[in-house]
Amino acid sequence: MTSTTAVWGKRGEMIVHSAQPYNAEPPPAVLAGSAITPIDAFYARNHGPFPDIAPERWRLTVGGRVERPLALTYDQLTTEFTQHRVTATLACAGNRRAELLRVRPIPGKEPWGHGAISTAEWRGVRLADVLAAAGAHHDDALHAAFEAVDVAEEAKPPQPYGGSIPLRKATSPEVLLAWQMNSEPLPRAHGGPVRLVVPGYIGARSVKWVTAITVQAGPSQNYFQSHDYRILPADADTDSVTAGQGISLSSLALNCDILDPSDDARVPPGQLTIRGYGIAGDGHTVERVDVSLDGGLCWRQADLHPAPSKWSWRPWSLAVDVAPGPLRITARAWDDTGALQPESAASLWNPRGYANNAWARVALNVTSGRSG
Repeated sequence: MTSTTAVWGKRGEMIVHSAQPYNAEPPPAVLAGSAITPIDAFYARNHGPFPDIAPERWRLTVGGRVERPLALTYDQLTTEFTQHRVTATLACAGNRRAELLRVRPIPGKEPWGHGAISTAEWRGVRLADVLAAAGAHHDDALHAAFEAVDVAEEAKPPQPYGGSIPLRKATSPEVLLAWQMNSEPLPRAHGGPVRLVVPGYIGARSVKWVTAITVQAGPSQNYFQSHDYRILPADADTDSVTAGQGISLSSLALNCDILDPSDDARVPPGQLTIRGYGIAGDGHTVERVDVSLDGGLCWRQADLHPAPSKWSWRPWSLAVDVAPGPLRITARAWDDTGALQPESAASLWNPRGYANNAWARVALNVTSGRSG
């Protein structure tokens, strides 16, 4: 697994959940190190082998309910449209699934911890501009469906990855067809040469290796839109799920997490700086993060740091004095509407382990010896 990590340009400390397809996350403290995640620490969530498409061979078709169907080359995409940059956080819908696994088993799903979320600066062109060039019809009932070339064997039947978003989101200025990540050419491991970036939505909708866009009357019928990435009832049988069952995931839920220190850490007594992030739903902002050291009996407000953008997480920190012994830290976030995260992961359990946005909790030990 270490060699696989090196092949895809990732640091050796990545926590690898599967080598093929490559699924890995950084240790949470690595994410706490900077508001923009280095590419070699950015989480990887995939459903099939990485395609290998040279930019000069890449093509994008745009069709469906449009006046002028398009077939764009990489050169046309990168030179014929105005370029834009968007700093955005992408989060896997299964981030923090490990906490749900402690409630009840979730067979066949990766035990993502705290690291299936990362932030980058993306450069590309607005999807809205490409759709306008194609003369896309305007109707709130329409959707933009995307198809990639990575084939997912887990799909039933096996098929290229795909998904869709409502046209009103697709034509929002923050949604990009991106070919740069942190000022570097988009790595193959992250969807290069071109991918969708859909800020504010679950990462599954930011389709990598995208080659086709269809404006259509309803959501994509691709397996990952019609069957997967949906919140199923707690008593649902995942082996017999039919198309459209459950609630389709789209915008991110209000969430926060503790990145440093991490579970089971050993820290010295004295001053301890707790660090984490908060992230709000589609276009909303985190306005407060509370931290408790006594299981929620008393709370103090964390220091909120500037968010890199409207579409990114907001880092926070809090310096506290700690004495030797067990220490349990809890954190919760409030957004600009006054909404608060749900308290319990148990209340959120679902058969695929998606969308855990319960209060963040870590348990560690303060020791009088050296930290470990």
